[in-house]
Amino acid sequence: MHRIAFLLSFFVFGFVFARTLWAQAPSRITGVVVDSTTAPLPRASVHLLDITGAEVDRTLTDSGGRFRFDRVASLSYRVEASLTGFRTELVTAQGGSDLQIVLKVAPVREYVAVTADRTETPTSLTGAATTVLDQPDIEDRQQLLVSSVLQSVPGIMVVRSGGLGNVTSVFVRGGESNYNKILLDGIPLNEPGGTFEFSNLAEEDLDRIEIVRGPQSALFGSDAMASTIQFFSHRGEPENVRPRVSLSFEAGKFQTLRGRAGLSGGYRRFDYAFGWSRLETDNQEFNNAFHNSTLSGNFGLGLGKSTTARLILGGDFGRVGTPGQTAFGRPDSDAFFRKADGYAGFALENRTSARWNQKLMYTFMRTRQVSRDLFIDPPYTPTFQGHTAPFQFSDFPFDFLNDAKREHIAYQSDVAFGNVAHASGQHVVTFAFDRDAEHAFIADRLAGTASTRAERNNFGGTFQDQAIWGRVVLTNGFRVEDNGSFGSTVVPRSSVIYLAHQQGQTLGATKLKFNFGLGIKEPTFIQSFSPSPSFAGNPNLRPERARSFDYGIEQRFWNDRAKLELNGFDSLYRDIIAFRTISFVPFQGTFFNLAQSRADGAEVILELAPHKGVRLGGDYTFLQDVIERSAQPTSPVFRQGQELFRRPKHSGSVFASWDWKQFTIMSYTTFVGHRVDSDFSSLVPPLTSNPSYTKWDIGWSYRSRRRITYFGVFENVLNERYMEALGFPALRASYRAGARLAL
Repeated sequence: MHRIAFLLSFFVFGFVFARTLWAQAPSRITGVVVDSTTAPLPRASVHLLDITGAEVDRTLTDSGGRFRFDRVASLSYRVEASLTGFRTELVTAQGGSDLQIVLKVAPVREYVAVTADRTETPTSLTGAATTVLDQPDIEDRQQLLVSSVLQSVPGIMVVRSGGLGNVTSVFVRGGESNYNKILLDGIPLNEPGGTFEFSNLAEEDLDRIEIVRGPQSALFGSDAMASTIQFFSHRGEPENVRPRVSLSFEAGKFQTLRGRAGLSGGYRRFDYAFGWSRLETDNQEFNNAFHNSTLSGNFGLGLGKSTTARLILGGDFGRVGTPGQTAFGRPDSDAFFRKADGYAGFALENRTSARWNQKLMYTFMRTRQVSRDLFIDPPYTPTFQGHTAPFQFSDFPFDFLNDAKREHIAYQSDVAFGNVAHASGQHVVTFAFDRDAEHAFIADRLAGTASTRAERNNFGGTFQDQAIWGRVVLTNGFRVEDNGSFGSTVVPRSSVIYLAHQQGQTLGATKLKFNFGLGIKEPTFIQSFSPSPSFAGNPNLRPERARSFDYGIEQRFWNDRAKLELNGFDSLYRDIIAFRTISFVPFQGTFFNLAQSRADGAEVILELAPHKGVRLGGDYTFLQDVIERSAQPTSPVFRQGQELFRRPKHSGSVFASWDWKQFTIMSYTTFVGHRVDSDFSSLVPPLTSNPSYTKWDIGWSYRSRRRITYFGVFENVLNERYMEALGFPALRASYRAGARLAL
């Protein structure tokens, strides 16, 4: 009996002792940091504090906003989460807790961007000059085309040859208009050789736009010489089982009509979003009517807990009459430009572990462009304000076809290791491989000359290490590019960030940054493969190259109600491909790496949120550029020592918005300074410059209680007469109004 009592007492003591040891054994605290919409916040700083406020450990959230503290005793702790542009939050926890910490957006917020580092990174931790326009920003501008939205981004100059739908070029920091890598949800949209036509790209169904200025070829290969611009389409939300329907219609001056319809939602692990829009306008010139249709679809499916499949489909289909330089003479009566773009992308993303993420993607893009003039209009003599050409200009028929295709396969692996609290720091290492198969058919179907049919295969591999040591963020990477035209080359990229001051009341976060990068651009198919003796292709062309340094400071103040950003840049563009005449009788010429230019400058960006519902801001860009080597030494516009074509020295914008109850009023003003241009019409004396102009737009909206929003916009309120490109009058004062229904 005593033995049984002894064994029972021993068992009870052992059980209690084991429970005590278990209670005292190290456990862990886990959690996720999200914003007010429950979107995860990667790279947020998370500190584990004891009851006295002393730091026990610290870490950064991963790409899904998750964090973890291991070997934590069963004691009471406090967990502090912070991220620049969001309010710091402090919560209590103990061993075994699984937390969700919600960070409220600061009056002047920051964003999480993908394009700057090819991984999800807060803009406060990216070294490159990055601008993010989210859906409210895009809607507030109430523009019909994306190019008009980009006009207000610092460092960007948008030039449209007349009304909506006409040829539209985008110049960034003094680079050429084909020096911009254009992506949509990771799908490359550039034609072979870098060209991208912004003329009919609508802003429908876009969640955000990310613009990264400076060379990014180390991440994205060819074409990323002066910037990378990525558009992100709208996604459905799986938790919204009831479909969301949106309908809108607006009308205005120049017989402008636009209708839109959207459907989005989800069920369990499936989400979907459809979009359709139609835009029609007569513009203000004869034979300048423009119509455009846009279709988009975004579908996601969760395959288990760690894998997601996504399918993206879309297209733009537009036609515009091209009357020519109507400021100098009669319009062309029947010339037109038709463009049809289609794209598709399929991606598989797998979160293999908490520190390893993989993505495999296949995309296809096709653009078919037709420029046609079949009717011969009578000759005319160009004249403009006392300038007259010495001879008549005659019309000629043409039927140009450009049919380009691109297949793209990409694999990316992101591995995180280390700890920000340790001397070795925390690292995110990215490996990426991309393969592009490019095809094109280019011809003038009336000229009877040989057409250009070519293809090119490119392969590139990227390595990048993002390291965080305390207040220092160092990103280094390079890319090995094997191009079907110019062979192999290596392009590096490096950035350093120093977080000089953390968040505070009066003086907020201070960020110092420095970047260096190289860029490359492959030749176009015409430049490499044209069989015409008049414009013979040169298969031995080298890539065009860019070298850029930029540096800056970002300062937050006034309790996160204000942010000032100053950027300086120094860019060199060399081996620029240009045409040179070899003989005049018969006329023969070909392409060479001849030209070189330099662009230095600065950007000033100010954002203010002085009161709830009030936002103010502006930006100014100073650009000092010069042609250092010219392919046309006798040209008054393109000679050595001349400023770069259509890139002003001074430009900027100012915006203001006010939300009051159900009303919103917006004001956007854009200023473009004097710039070099050409009449291209042999006027005497010649026009070699384009004067400055200011464009002021005012918009408004009213949100009714019946899920209907009424809105309107007045563009070019001052009715200023100006030309973005000489000879092509910009639209005069105009207005639109409409309504949007959301169910």
